[in-house]
Amino acid sequence: MKKIILFLAVFTLSFTQAQIQKPAGYTYGTKQVSKSPFSLEDLKLLQQTLLFSDEDVKYLKMSHDILKDQTNEILDVWYGFVGGTPQLLYFFGNKSTGKPEGEYLAKVRERFAMWILQTAEANYNQDWLNYQYEIGLRHYSTKKNKTDKATAVPIVNYRYIPALTIPVTTTLKPFLAKKGASSEDVDKMYNAWVKSVLLQSILWGQPYMKKGEF
Repeated sequence: MKKIILFLAVFTLSFTQAQIQKPAGYTYGTKQVSKSPFSLEDLKLLQQTLLFSDEDVKYLKMSHDILKDQTNEILDVWYGFVGGTPQLLYFFGNKSTGKPEGEYLAKVRERFAMWILQTAEANYNQDWLNYQYEIGLRHYSTKKNKTDKATAVPIVNYRYIPALTIPVTTTLKPFLAKKGASSEDVDKMYNAWVKSVLLQSILWGQPYMKKGEF
């Protein structure tokens, strides 16, 4: 009996560790991430401009439990959109051949799943702000490809980043409605997501601009 209990304890611990293992290149909250040049005070002013409120935080957090077991299905939709949109798939293509790099796409997808949960957690602290800067750097020529040792094109043109706010949030709305939330709550979660995704896409643009222009 003791052996069975010990086995179950070890199995549970191993399963839990596997669950919480972070994807390769996911450095949120670590010392590998540089501090954002954009301050928390600046962030509050930007949120005010977006009409982003405590109610939006509430509804983002509400979306967390609804979305947490749907990330694969959501990413199937988003990756289907990218794969069917040549000007977006281009950024995952080998810089010499133009062919999509499957391993690069797969690694980014794992971190994209974490991004869904991170967005829904709505913790707007210094670690979160720093990681937005890191994501921006990984889209810009400074760090594009380096995290995954990819050989894709060297930069994501910024114009496509905020534009993705619409397809990302529009296709997310049906998933928000799948767990029985009222239509009013679904609309409020959706609106909060629109604001949050736009907020993040704006922050990701910081590396693209000269000092003082952002």
